[in-house]
Amino acid sequence: MSSRRVAIVTDSTACLPPQLTEKLGVTVAQIQVRIGDWVEDEARVPVPKLVDALRGQLDVTTTPPDPGAFFWSYADAAASGAEAIVSLHVSTGLSRTVEAARQAAAQVQVPVHVVDTQTCGMSLGYAVVAAATAAAAGGDANHVLSAARHSVQRSTELIYVDTLEYLQRGGRIGRAAALLGSALSMKPLLTVADGRITPLDKVLGAERAIRKLIDIAAKRAGQDAVDIAVEHFDAADRAGTVLDQLRAKLPNVRRFLVTQVSSAIGAHVGPGAVGVTVSPV
Repeated sequence: MSSRRVAIVTDSTACLPPQLTEKLGVTVAQIQVRIGDWVEDEARVPVPKLVDALRGQLDVTTTPPDPGAFFWSYADAAASGAEAIVSLHVSTGLSRTVEAARQAAAQVQVPVHVVDTQTCGMSLGYAVVAAATAAAAGGDANHVLSAARHSVQRSTELIYVDTLEYLQRGGRIGRAAALLGSALSMKPLLTVADGRITPLDKVLGAERAIRKLIDIAAKRAGQDAVDIAVEHFDAADRAGTVLDQLRAKLPNVRRFLVTQVSSAIGAHVGPGAVGVTVSPV
């Protein structure tokens, strides 16, 4: 970190594997997950415990990191010699995380650029990777911000959920639910647009919906060089199938990554959900 002029901070909805954030020197502030009266950093929430809670209709909520967590992340970066900090976060349409980051940024001596990326998941994750790569190459804050924004603007986030129930419970879809209807056999495909989760399509049956998800992802990728991430929540086999089929369809992938989504996202999309991020290089 000492050779870098710009430090990178993000939040746990970026869904980056810990070994990757460590390698990139990125600091990750943890969203909090509450199950009943029990509250914990989402990285410490066992997936089976969260799945059982959701299926058992227990009260599950998420809250942004405390501003203090951001303050100490920023202060540590400044103490390590960073001249500026780029802090990249989940959409304000989905979380108040940016608000907490901005509160902390106002208390720090070095410039902190807090960015509402208007997205989540690995669309945020790959923007963080782009920013960290630019910072490692010696880029200044403007260069790092430009790399992150370029990545976000070109990325597509595609989401399959088994049911809209969990998104409805968490208040994350609004009119999307009415638009998609509630027929049990209709499976929704969603995307993130203008910082919110919005309907993309509805397909009869899970298998057809997954095939449609793969087809849309392949179309978005086209012949261009892309990074692909397959994210899932308690659906490793399904994610593996999606990955295998995308590998077969896409000729020009620089990086494939499979990851379980953060517990905070899992709490809203529910068990069985699969997402695909298409991020042009």
